[in-house]
Parts: sequence; C-alpha cells; structure tokens
Amino acid sequence: MADYQAPLRDMRFVLNEVFDAPALWASLPKVAEHVDPETADAILEEAGKISSGVLAPLNREGDEQGCKWNDGEVTSPEGFKEAYQTIVEGGWNGLGGNPDFGGMGMPKTLVAQFEEMMQGANMAFGLAPMLTAGACLALDAHGSDELKEKYLPNMYSGVWSGAMDLTEPHAGTDLGIIRTKAEPNDDGSFNVTGTKIFITWGEHDMAENIIHLVLAKLPDAPKGPKGISMFLVPKFLVNDDGSLGERNSFSCGSLEKKMGIKGSATCVMNFDGAKGWLVGEENKGLAAMFTMMNYERLGVGIQGIGAAEASLQSAREYALDRIQSRAPTGAQQPEKAADPILVHPDVRRMLLTMKSYVEGGRTFSTYVAQWLDIAKFAEDDERRKHAEGMVALLTPVAKAFLTDRGLDTCIMGQQVFGGHGFIREWGQEQLVRDCRITQIYEGTNGIQALDLMGRKVVGTQGKLYELFAQDVANFLEENSGNDHLRPFLEPLAAAVERLDDVTEHVIKQAGDNPNAIGAASVDYLDLFGLTALGYMWAKIVKAAAPQADSDTSGFYSGKLKTARFYFDRLLPKTVSLAEGIRSGSDSMMALTAEEF
Repeated sequence: MADYQAPLRDMRFVLNEVFDAPALWASLPKVAEHVDPETADAILEEAGKISSGVLAPLNREGDEQGCKWNDGEVTSPEGFKEAYQTIVEGGWNGLGGNPDFGGMGMPKTLVAQFEEMMQGANMAFGLAPMLTAGACLALDAHGSDELKEKYLPNMYSGVWSGAMDLTEPHAGTDLGIIRTKAEPNDDGSFNVTGTKIFITWGEHDMAENIIHLVLAKLPDAPKGPKGISMFLVPKFLVNDDGSLGERNSFSCGSLEKKMGIKGSATCVMNFDGAKGWLVGEENKGLAAMFTMMNYERLGVGIQGIGAAEASLQSAREYALDRIQSRAPTGAQQPEKAADPILVHPDVRRMLLTMKSYVEGGRTFSTYVAQWLDIAKFAEDDERRKHAEGMVALLTPVAKAFLTDRGLDTCIMGQQVFGGHGFIREWGQEQLVRDCRITQIYEGTNGIQALDLMGRKVVGTQGKLYELFAQDVANFLEENSGNDHLRPFLEPLAAAVERLDDVTEHVIKQAGDNPNAIGAASVDYLDLFGLTALGYMWAKIVKAAAPQADSDTSGFYSGKLKTARFYFDRLLPKTVSLAEGIRSGSDSMMALTAEEF
C-alpha cells in the first residue's frame, strides 16, 4: 500500500488558481487580520508533514488495536495520545477558532484543506479534533461570555477536547423524542440525566478534560423538537480558578463494536444527575446544534474526499507496478512478462472515475467553504445573506454526494487491486470500512436528500436553488468567449437546464402528492451533485488551460484530460437520473406491505 502523502500541489492549485482564495481573504477584514498567502502556505506545508509523517503511520495499527474499555475508562490505540499532543502543541485544534479566546481565526477555505489531510491520513484519529472544533463552534456562537471564557481557551488549545451528545437508543433522526432530562438547580446549573449512544470520542485518555454538549429537555419543555435545550457538561468540573475539580456524575457504559473507524471511541454515555450549564436559550438547543452541524456536515463530506484520496494514491501506485496480461494494442513493456494493469481500459475507467470525483470533490468542498467564510465574516449584509442561502442549499449536497462518491471511490480502489484489495495488508479494505460511516452519521444521506429536496428546494419554492443556478449562469456568460472552455460550456449548460426542469417539476408535483419529495430526493441530490461537479471541472479547466502547453510536469494537461473524461463519461448520468425523477412516486409506493 502506498504511504499517504498530503496532496499539497492540488490543494494549492484549488485555493490559489481556481478560487484565488487570497483575494477572498483580503476582502474579509476579520480574516485578513490573521492570514496572508505566506501564512497559508506555511500552514499547508506543516499540516502535510503532520498528516503524512505522524497520523498516517498510526492508521492501520489503530484499526487493529481499537480503543479499550475498562470499568468506564477508555484507552486510545498505541501512539494516539502522543499524536494528539503533537496536534495540541502545534495549536491545530484552534486553527479556525475565535482569536478572542485563543483560536487562530483561520478561514474555512484553509481549514478545510487541513481537515482533508487529517481525515485522509487517519480518519479515526481525525474525528477527535473534528468533534472538538464543532463543539467550540456551537459554544462560541451560543454560549454565555462566562462559559466561553471558562472553556474555549482550553478547548482551542486541545488540552480539553469536546464531544456532541445527541442520539439516544430510540431517537436518532427524530431528536424531538429524546428522553434525557435537565432539572434546574438553585445555583443556575442543571442536573442532566439520561443515556446517549454513538458518542464519538465521548471518553478517552488523550485530553485532560472532555466537554460534552448534551441535548436534553427541561421539565416544562414543549413536546417535540421545540422543547430541546443544549447543556455543557464537563467530565471534570472546573473550579473558579480554572483548575479541575471532582469527576462529574456520568460515565462511559461501553464502546460500540463497529464495522470501521475502530481506532476511535464510539461511546454509550450514561448521565446520572451530571452537573451542566445551559448553552443558549431554553428550548433552542436545535438551533445551537445546527450552527455546528453546517460545519460538521461539510467536514464529513471532506472525510469522504480524504478516504477517496488515500484509496486513489494506493490504486494508482498499484496500477503502475502490478503486471498482468498485455495491452489490447500490443505489448507496452515487452521486456517484462506482462504489462502494468494501467494499460487496460477498465482499470483506467476506475482510476479516472476516482480522480474525477476526488479532484472535483476537493474543488466543490472548497467552493462550499468559501461561502461559509463569506457568511461568517462578510461585513456587507446583502453579501452575507446571499452566502448564508448558498450554505443552506449546498451543505446537504456536500455531505451526501461527497461521501456517496467517497465510498464508491474506495470500492473502486479496492477493485483495482483485485484479490489483494480484499486482503488486510494492502489497506484498501480498511478504507472501505472506514468510509462507510460517512454516509450514516451527522444525518444519514437519505435525510440530507430530504433536507435538500424538501426544505431547501420545495420549501423555498426554488428560491435557494436559484442562487446556485444563477452562479453557474454567470460563469457561463462570463466565459462564453473562452476558447479553452467552449467544449465544456454547452454540456454544462445542458446539465443545469436539466436540473432546472426537474426542480420545477418536483415543486409542482409536491403540491398535490405528499410522496413526491421523498420519491425524488436521493436521485435529485445525485443529479445536483453531478451538475455541481461539472461546474467545478469547468472552473478547473479555466484555471489549468492557460498553463497546459508550457507545463512539463503533466499536472495541468492531466487536469484537462480528466475534465474531458468527466464530461464524457460521468456528467451524462444526469440524463437517466432526471428521467427517473420525472417518473414520479407511483411505482415506488405501489406495493403493499405484504407484497414486500
């Protein structure tokens, strides 16, 4: 198996040449205070060293050892604690954090690249900083000044980690039926009681304290999701001077035995009157949670890209080295017993599909991160509101499409290896197992599709969708005279028109048919995602084409040829998806329960 290497060349290309991120950062005063091109490049370089040199070597051993549970205490795999200290010492936990409380204030467009490296190198480990960043985000946005001052500095530094406690045995997607309760105390704190499951890194030995953000219901809370509040519940209580006090009244009851990400601790957490503090307003816990979820859902999409990149690197190396049979056009390396399998069209189909989704997906995740930066930091209200709309629309696409294609890519990488892909020592089977969870947590991909189709498209009567459609239309108009782009603009315009028509069709259907949204949603998200990646590949062509003729490395010319493959072989899938959506829900809903 190839050793994971951070794809720094491609990340720099996406940031600097496709999106001109430095110009974006300069237009956002709160960002410009903290980052410039030189700082960004140094961060990328160091992140690459840590990911490739520290985290990646622990990935396989972490999977084989897993975390260990003993009487409520959890021990992380060998080397994880030391690697976590490396992250802490470098300040990586607070890379995107609020500078007022010790964070570095870096933009999401830059942070996203570090996240991909970390997740591609070691997803199980990478979940720990990821969950801490999410908890910090929610606390910073909704917590009181007192809570922020008391907890955020140590969380940004990584001395304390964070966890999000949402799911219960009977309540996953439907959080409105959670049973965890919070009883008020006279001192302004609350006693939290209940059981939470699937809590990633809810207990471990890497940090001095673990700060849980727990969803619970107050005694007089309204029924359903409008009755959920969020509480900060630390593993160890924190004294007024910042020192750690006694252990709080909750513990890890067990660790889940999982298909993948075995190096991470997925915990059952039992709260028995644990002391906690309200974050935000009473009964507004879902709003606080979704502040974090928009960032985390993009982060999960980035996990899909990271795993896919790791799979691509190994499959590419194997295809260049493994010899089997001769090329259809005759021997390419007659001095050897056979040719490398890269000569075979089907192997190239797999590798090019992987490359298309990885590099197009990286561009799309950066595109979404760009809108997150504008939504968070823009000082112009209209610009910020526009970006917020784009974030709302694109987040479910980033989460679901990138993880669906991430798993597809890992499976293709495994297939390139043939029988060796099924064998543990080559690493591809672990990537398949690890990547599988990305389609499930932070809201299953079916739920993401319902969110996109139901809330973001039909629920706004297409208004949010029009933001994206207009962005593509502007690109098409602005580049209509670009000779390099001409072969790509017409098929991109056709794909967007197809998406326009299907969007209008489902909005009309939904008025009369309650099943229309659910029947269309998953195919619609795929149609949207394929079209969006077509837009990204057009942007890539625009940036790469002027450099291709003078490029001796093959980097830019490779971009153009991969774009051609995407437009020839993958974008046409939008035609069949559109036809399926137009068929409606009748055949899907026709069978009775007995007929199943």
